[in-house]
Amino acid sequence: MLLRCLAALVVLLTFPLIIGQTEHKVMAHMQGRLGPMYAGGFHGWAQLVADGVKFAQKEDIVPAGADRRVFQLAPAVALLPYLLVLLVIPVGPNGFVGQAVDAGIFFVLAVMGIGVLGSLMAGWASANKFSLLGGLRTAAQLMSYELPMLLAGASVAMAAGTVSLTGIMAGFHWWWIPWQAIGGFVFFTAGLAELQRPPFDMPVADSEIIFGAYTEYTGLRFALFLLSEFAGILVLCALTAVLFLGGWHGPLPHSLGWLWTLLKTFALAFVVIWARVTFPRLREDQLMRFAWTGLIPLALLQLALTGIIKVAISQ
Repeated sequence: MLLRCLAALVVLLTFPLIIGQTEHKVMAHMQGRLGPMYAGGFHGWAQLVADGVKFAQKEDIVPAGADRRVFQLAPAVALLPYLLVLLVIPVGPNGFVGQAVDAGIFFVLAVMGIGVLGSLMAGWASANKFSLLGGLRTAAQLMSYELPMLLAGASVAMAAGTVSLTGIMAGFHWWWIPWQAIGGFVFFTAGLAELQRPPFDMPVADSEIIFGAYTEYTGLRFALFLLSEFAGILVLCALTAVLFLGGWHGPLPHSLGWLWTLLKTFALAFVVIWARVTFPRLREDQLMRFAWTGLIPLALLQLALTGIIKVAISQ
């Protein structure tokens, strides 16, 4: 168990950096940015190293009016929940998982919700009105998008007859992909909103509220918030791959199925990056309307469709 925990920790500290470096390169190509393509020489390979050195050099500042303890604790609260989620995501067959949990879906959704508390703590403890506004926007966004995400996950659990992630993988059939396509769209989109990724980045809104809850953070504490964002992308994409795209199922032998999980995860991560470059940010009212009048009805439709087909199959 200790080795599996260490493996999950290594994944948490390396894979988000790979996604971050990929985002630099993809955005540089799509937007014609020159800087990230030249740092260190070939294809700007040292850009991520340069970013790390930049964050390490900056002074760690705590505002005079801030709640010092909460302010310093917030980055860890934002990052650590993703480590717990990575432990329970099945990567391959034959027990290739950190720790199997019977109520896997409910566990991961509940723990991912804790990560948002880091943003709330940062916004409240910074003694800055822009940070507080960003924190309040984070809370409103979480309340609106948690429900469609839960309903979409419940649809897959109903299809498999279990809430265990390994159980869902064991019962997967390829025809589930078109059957659960609506739920997959809802789950992935609501996850993007919970991560405050573009086009759902109103709580950050650097052009309006100066990076929201993170306005007063500098140096490595700010870097931890960025790391938690990329860790969140990794977790969301891995969960979507496992729940809606068949996880380790593919043409390779089952013993190499973990390669399919990784490929599907990074393909979805590319979609997350592409969405950041392509779509403009929604307004706050558009964000709320999209959740309550768009995603929730779609999630309920998927749940009803799953129930009807399950009853038809059982008869």
